[in-house]
Order: sequence, then C-alpha cells, then structure tokens
Amino acid sequence: MRLILALLLVLVPAVPVSAQTALPPAPWADRQIPDASQEREAKALMETIRCLTCQSQSIADSNASMAADMRSQIRERIMAGERPEAIRAWLVSRYGDWVSYEPTAAPILWPLWGAPLLLLALGVLLLRGRIGRRRS
Repeated sequence: MRLILALLLVLVPAVPVSAQTALPPAPWADRQIPDASQEREAKALMETIRCLTCQSQSIADSNASMAADMRSQIRERIMAGERPEAIRAWLVSRYGDWVSYEPTAAPILWPLWGAPLLLLALGVLLLRGRIGRRRS
C-alpha cells in the first residue's frame, strides 16, 4: 500500500508536465523581420487579421498560440516575397471571410450595405411627409 501511495505521489505531479505540447514555438511569432519595410508590411497585415482563439483581438495583440503561429506564417511569407494581399487571400481561403477585419463586397452582403441607405431614405421621406402636413 505504501508503495502504491509513493508511486502516486511521484506520478501525479508529472501529469501536467506530460500534458504540455511537444511542438516547438513558432520561430517568427515574436521576432521582428530584419528588413524594416517588410516588418511594417507584416505588422500592418497582422493588425487586420482576427485572432481565431480570442475573436475580439487582432493577431498582433493576441497572446494565443494560434495567433503566434499566424504571425510567424505571415512573417515567413513576407520574407519569401509574397505580397500582403496574397497572404490575406490565403488566410481568408483557409479560415473564411470572418478572419479578416476588412469588409468584403460580396453580392450576398449587398443587402447589409444597402439597408442603412434604404432606411435613411425612408426616414427622410417620412420626415418630409410630416413637415409637409404641418405646413398645409
């Protein structure tokens, strides 16, 4: 019985250590690109990409491991000569439109863009009608 208890006391603290990931951290997650212009491009792009884990932060501001991986991928692709627009398109194709903070002009979203204008025009017409009735 003492042997089992001693074995449990040794193995229980080892469980959290074994639960940690064996993957190495993303190499460019927190390191800047040596070329300042490329780093500016990477930073600008990272500020417009939503963190998939946090959902309310950009990957530039997030400490999540998923955001770190995405920052590293963006820096690696920019160092390889890819343009930020191509990287954004790749991220959108991989994770969906939701990953980008920049709105799209897809035809399915036209009602969302047109509804405020339509409501504003309707409000103006109603206001003109009320003002016209008061004058009469």
